[in-house]
Amino acid sequence: MDQQTSAPRTASKPFAVTHRMVFAIALPMTLAFLTTPLLGLVDTAVVGRLGDAALIGGLAVGAMLFDIVFTAFNFLRSSTTGLAAQAMGREDWVEQQAIFWRALITSAVVGALVVVASPVLIWAGLIFMSPGENVGAAAQTYLAIRVLSAPVALANYVVLGFVLGQGRSGLGLLLQTVIYGTNIVLSILFGLYLGWGLPGVAWATVISEIIGCAAGLLIVISGFRAVARPAWSKILDAAALKRLLSLNTDIMIRSLGLMFAFVWFTRLGAALGELQLAANAILMNVFMVASYYLDGLANAAEQIVGRAVGANHRPAFIRAIKLTTLWSFVCAGVTTLLFLVFGDRVITMLTTVPEVRELASVYLPWAALTALTGALAFEMDGVFIGATWSRDMRNMMLIVLPFFVLAAHFLGQAFGNHGLWAALNIFLAGRGVFLMIVLPRRTRETFVACHAGSERLA
Repeated sequence: MDQQTSAPRTASKPFAVTHRMVFAIALPMTLAFLTTPLLGLVDTAVVGRLGDAALIGGLAVGAMLFDIVFTAFNFLRSSTTGLAAQAMGREDWVEQQAIFWRALITSAVVGALVVVASPVLIWAGLIFMSPGENVGAAAQTYLAIRVLSAPVALANYVVLGFVLGQGRSGLGLLLQTVIYGTNIVLSILFGLYLGWGLPGVAWATVISEIIGCAAGLLIVISGFRAVARPAWSKILDAAALKRLLSLNTDIMIRSLGLMFAFVWFTRLGAALGELQLAANAILMNVFMVASYYLDGLANAAEQIVGRAVGANHRPAFIRAIKLTTLWSFVCAGVTTLLFLVFGDRVITMLTTVPEVRELASVYLPWAALTALTGALAFEMDGVFIGATWSRDMRNMMLIVLPFFVLAAHFLGQAFGNHGLWAALNIFLAGRGVFLMIVLPRRTRETFVACHAGSERLA
C-alpha cells in the first residue's frame, strides 16, 4: 500500500456484498444530492420576487464562487469516508473515533482560515467573474455573510463522510434533509416575509448549516462507545495526521483538476458565442442529472470497498466493484437512451429561446453520451477513495487533464462545438480507463497473498 495510506493488516473478516447492500447506500445518497438543485431553485425564486435583476445575478455569482471554493475542500468528506470504512472493516472502533476527531479538527482549522482569508477570496473571485457594478455589490453582500458558515459547513462534510463510511447513508440523507429543508424554510421566511432580501437568503444558509452541524455532531458523538474513546495522543498521532494530510492534498488536486476541466470547457464554449454558451449550459443539465445517481453509486463503492480493504477481504472488494460498475453502466445507459428520445422536450422546458433550442438539439447526442462515458470515471473515483489510493487519483488526473486541454483547444478550432463535446467525452472516458488500468496492480499490492488468484477482475 502507499505509505500515506498504509494501515496495520488484520486477519480477513469476510462479509457478503449484495445488490441490496449497494442500493441501501446509493439510493439515499442520490436523494440527498437531489436536494442541492432544489435549494438553488428556491433561493432563485425568493430573490427573483424582489424585482431586481442585479440581486438575481449577485446570488448566481456568489453561489458559484462559494461552490468553487468549497468543491476544493470536498476532500474532507471523501477522505473521512474511506478511512472510516476501512476502520469499520478492521473492527477498530478506537481508530474510527480518532479518524472522526482528526477530520473534525482539520475542518475547523480550514474553515477558520477561509473566514480569515474571505476578504481576499471574495475580491479575487469577483475580479475573476467580472460582474457589473450592481451585480458585484450584491454578490459581495451575499458572500460576506455566507462565508461565515465555512467552519460548520466543512464540519458537515466530515459528519456526512463519517456516517457514510459507517454505511449509514440513511442518516446521511436525514442530515442533508435537515440542512436543506431548514435552509428552504428560512430563505422564504427571511427573504420574503421578513423583508431581508438577499442578506436574508445568505443568513438562512448560515443558520441551516449550524443547525445541521449541531444535529450531526449530537447523533454521531452520542453513538460513540465510551470504551473505545481514543486518547488525545492517538488522535494527534503524527503519522496518522501526515497520512490524512497527504490523502486530503491528493484528493484536492484531483478535484481542482476536474473543476478546471469544466471551467475550460465553458470558457472555450463562450468563445464560440453567446448562443453556443447558452446551449452548452442547457445541455450540461444532462450530465448533472447523471451525476446525481452516479455519485450515489460511487458512494456505495467508497463504503463497501473501504470496508473490504479494512477487513482484508478481497472477494468482497471484487464483488463491490462488479456490482457498482454494473449498475453504474445500466443507469447511465438508460439515461443516455432517455435523453436521446426525450431530450428535445427537456430542452423545450429549459429555455424559450428558439435559437438556443435549435443549437442544443444539434449537440444533444454528445451531451446524452456523457452519462455513459462518465460512468466508469465516477465508479473508479469511488473505488480509489474507498481504498484510499489517493496518489493514483491525483496522478491520473495530472496525466489526463493536459490532453483534454489540448484536445478541447484543437478539436474546438477544427470542429467548433462538436469538437468541444467530443473532447469532454474523451476526458470523462479517459479518466475512468486510466484508473481501471491501475486497478489490478493496486489490488495485488493491497491484499494479502492468501487471496491472490482467488478472484479475477471483470
